Amino acid sequence: MSVDLPEQLNMAEYFLDRRISEGRGDRVALRLPEGDLTYREVQQLAHRFGNALRQLGVRAEERVLIALPDGAEFVGAFFGILEIGAAVVMLNPGFSAESIAELLDYTGASLAVVSADLRPQYEAARELRPQARLRGLLVVGSDSGSHASWNDLGPQAEDSLTPAPTHRDDPAVWLFSGGTTGRPKAVVQTHGSFVNTTVLYAQKTLHYGENDRTLSVPKLYFGYATGSNLLFPFSVGASAILFPEPTTADRLFELIARHRATILINVPTMVQKMVSHPEADGMDLSSLRLATSAGEALPPPLHERWNHQFEVDLLDGLGTAEMWHIFVTNRPGDVRPGTLGRVVEGFEIAVRGPEGEPRPVGEVGRLWVRGRSRALGYWRNLDRTSTAFVGEWFVGGDLVSIDAAGYVTYCGRGDDALKVGGKWCVPAEVEGVLMAHPAVEECAVVGVTNSQGLTKPIACVRRTVGAEADDQTLGEALKQFVLERLQPYKHPRQVVFFDEFPRTHLGKVDRGQLKRVVQDAAE
Repeated sequence: MSVDLPEQLNMAEYFLDRRISEGRGDRVALRLPEGDLTYREVQQLAHRFGNALRQLGVRAEERVLIALPDGAEFVGAFFGILEIGAAVVMLNPGFSAESIAELLDYTGASLAVVSADLRPQYEAARELRPQARLRGLLVVGSDSGSHASWNDLGPQAEDSLTPAPTHRDDPAVWLFSGGTTGRPKAVVQTHGSFVNTTVLYAQKTLHYGENDRTLSVPKLYFGYATGSNLLFPFSVGASAILFPEPTTADRLFELIARHRATILINVPTMVQKMVSHPEADGMDLSSLRLATSAGEALPPPLHERWNHQFEVDLLDGLGTAEMWHIFVTNRPGDVRPGTLGRVVEGFEIAVRGPEGEPRPVGEVGRLWVRGRSRALGYWRNLDRTSTAFVGEWFVGGDLVSIDAAGYVTYCGRGDDALKVGGKWCVPAEVEGVLMAHPAVEECAVVGVTNSQGLTKPIACVRRTVGAEADDQTLGEALKQFVLERLQPYKHPRQVVFFDEFPRTHLGKVDRGQLKRVVQDAAE
C-alpha cells in the first residue's frame, strides 16, 4: 500500500483548509476549557497568524519556534507558520534560558512565538546567544514588553490566506529525537511525511473517524501528540481536547467523563498512575474505544493491569521522530501484551545484525524501517545522518525481535544494553520483571562501572505509595524477585531509590543523568 501524494502539497491546507471546503467548517475542531472552536474559527485564527508572521518579515522556508501551552494559539500558530511555507520548530515550554539559547543558535530560527510568561527566558537566551539569527518574538499575552504583541497584531490581521505552494518534500516541521542520553538532534520532516502516516496509521489502521474525540497525555510539542491529538483528528473532521496545565490522572478522568473522549493518547508512566489511582474502580472510561501507548516500553505486567482495570484496548506501538510517528502497532481487537504488534501496512521493517546482515526469525537485532515518512536527515549533523539513513532505510538504536507471525517484541536500545560478565543484559527485560512487583511505581536499569572496571546492572526505583519497607529491606526483596525470574547475571547488584527521576525534554527518563547520579554515588 502506498499513499499517492501530489507534488504540490501544503499540510496546513490538507489538515485544516480542506475541512472547510468539504463543508465541515461548523464542526467542532477544538474542545478547550474556555469553550469550543469550529474548524472555520481555527482556520481564521491560523490565517491571522500567518498574515501577522508575514508582516513581521517571516519568509518561506525560514524556521519559526513555538513555545506555547496547549490551546487555540498553539494550533493557530502551528498551522499559520505552515500556511506561509515556513517550518515549525516546537519547543518544550519548560526549557531553561540556557537550553533555549543553545537551540536558538542550533536551529537558526528567525522568530519565536512565545507566551508572555516565557518572554523573560527568551530575552535572557538572546543575550546568551547574540549571534543567533532570531530577529524577535511574537508574544501571546498581555505582557509583550518591547516585542511584537499577538494581542495587538492578531485582531488587525486578515483572516484569509492562500497557502504557499510548498512541495511534498519541503521541510515542514522539525522534531527533536527522543533519545534518553545526549543532546537531542533536530529531525527535519516534510509535508509529505505527515500526510503519509496519517493515512496509513491513523485512518487505515486505527480508523480515526469524524465522531472521534481525542485526548492526550503528552503535550502538542511532542510529535506523538502532534499527530494523535491534532493532525489525525483534523484529517477526518474530528475534535481534539486540549488543556494547558500539566497532565494528571485526576484531570484525565475528569476530561474523559466531561467530553466523552473516544481515543486516549497515553504513555506508560501515566498508565501506571491511572491504574494505581485510589478511585480507579469508580472511573467511567466507557466512552473510550481505544487508548494508545508509545514513547517508552510498556511493561507486560502494567499492560495486564490496565486490561484488568479498564477493559479498554491499549495499543502499544513504536515510532520515531525520524519516521515521524508510529509504524509498528497493536490493533483494535488484535492486542498481544508484551509485543508492539505488527508493522503498519505501507511500511517495511527488518531485523539486522551489526553489519546489516539479516537476523533469523525470533532473534534479536537492530530495527531497520523504510517508508514514505522517512525524514530528510538531522540538521547540521551529516555524519549521524549518513549512518542512520541508509538508502531508503532508517537505522535507529532500537533492538527488537520478530516472530513467525510478524509480531514485534521490543528488546531495548542498543546503546542501553549492558555487557555483564561477558554476556549481554537488556535493561528492558529486567525492568519488565521489576514492574511486576507491587512496590515498584517506576524503574530504570543502568550500568555502573565498579572499581575493577566491570559493568554491573543497578536498578533505579520509584516506590509505590504505601510501600513501607525500608530501603535496604525492599532493595534486597527486589533483587531476590529478579533472581527468581531471570538468569542470575541479569539481577541488579544494587537498588537505588528515587523520589523523582530526571527526565528529557520529551518527558522520558533521562538514563544518562540517572547513570551519572548512581555512578557518582558509587565512587
